[in-house]
Amino acid sequence: MTINGHILHQWMRDLYPICRSITGDGVRQTLNYFKEIVPDLTLHEIPSGTNCYDWTVPDEWNIDEAYLIGPDGDRIVDFKDHSLHVLNYSVPVDTTLSLDELQPHLYSREDLPEAIPYVTSYYEKRWGFCLPHAQRKTLKPGTYRAVIKSRLEPGSLTYGELFLPGRRAEEILVTSYTCHPSMCNNELSGPVTLVGLAAWLAEKKDREFSYRFYLGPETIGSICYIHRHLERLRERCVGGLLLTCCGDAGNFSMVHSKKGDTHMDFLAETILREHTKNHRAYSFLDRESDEQQFNSPGIDLPFISFEKTLYRQFPEYHTSLDDLNFVTTDTLGSTFEVMQHFFSALEANQHYQTTTTCIPQLGKRGLYPTLSDIHSGETVEPMLDFLTYADGTLDLAHLAQAIGISFAHAKRLATIFLEHELIKPVFPDTSPWTKPALADSSAASRHQLSSAR
Repeated sequence: MTINGHILHQWMRDLYPICRSITGDGVRQTLNYFKEIVPDLTLHEIPSGTNCYDWTVPDEWNIDEAYLIGPDGDRIVDFKDHSLHVLNYSVPVDTTLSLDELQPHLYSREDLPEAIPYVTSYYEKRWGFCLPHAQRKTLKPGTYRAVIKSRLEPGSLTYGELFLPGRRAEEILVTSYTCHPSMCNNELSGPVTLVGLAAWLAEKKDREFSYRFYLGPETIGSICYIHRHLERLRERCVGGLLLTCCGDAGNFSMVHSKKGDTHMDFLAETILREHTKNHRAYSFLDRESDEQQFNSPGIDLPFISFEKTLYRQFPEYHTSLDDLNFVTTDTLGSTFEVMQHFFSALEANQHYQTTTTCIPQLGKRGLYPTLSDIHSGETVEPMLDFLTYADGTLDLAHLAQAIGISFAHAKRLATIFLEHELIKPVFPDTSPWTKPALADSSAASRHQLSSAR
């Protein structure tokens, strides 16, 4: 399957109308759509009332219809026109009331008078309508009828998971969320990019790491996921990342892990520096999504996030202005290309050790100029530096930094040296990319990897 910005944007157009929330059929519909693209995606249900640490899975919410009729009998707000028109998780209501009585149930933004705001009330029973402030100001006194045909009843929370095994048992966890209704950058850009990456990686038959993909509701979903899989995360996960707000035209950015200096942080900054312009790296203190959960005390995974413009820093955030025009095929395509660079770097970011004692004779392998003059060493110096620093203690990204070359250059040299059997991959227990407890279970696959290379 060829994945590009046009394909990702088509997925986004298909999914945009669906009313999603932290539970309900909108989530299932979205996940089943993705299952058509990556058939190994499995759906899991966690029943309402399940306790996960300090949280409890709420009742499931679904909605069929909602509208507000004005004094003249016309529908002035209709859920069918835009799913943001209803306060997400509204309880059912069918009542008549005056404008003064209605006002506490209306939500708008004076600073963005033409936008419908996105407002939720998951854990407190309310009902309400969201509308542009410009429209709200035109409402006339009189009798209004408010109708919300929703259902809030015991059900379940749904999440999707996809696992792609690799040569190593160590896992990279990739997450995004599927709980926001009709918005494109702060919702669909993350899931469509994640699924595109999953489909792309699924076609690679020589994956180094194992990859696990999670799609579910923000906060409560990731907390439930961690609660259900904490032991596996501790035993196998060597890094994770969240994809969100990655479809706009802004510069690329990332939010660091809580520690800020992990191997995931370093590799992400390396790739953003080499493949983007004017990227920004934010402190973990700027987090606003599921980075919080995976970096929590007792979890402490090396977990980062990728964005373009950070949450809240684009005015369209959490409004109807975050639509299919705000995210384009080009902006989605550029995100996907950078993510391909990152995951390719993950796969190539091995520890290498030289196979010779002292400097190898490069000339007999056609790697050294046969005519020596004052300039002949210029092309050779990075090769000798690489071989000198390839002592098994540095991964490729840190080795590249140590000798002052790009990761891409280091990757090309590693390919050459592997072909000439001048280096071999090693898996030191001290590496943050290695889980010592998995050494026995991964020994065979690692041996096969060394032999293949």
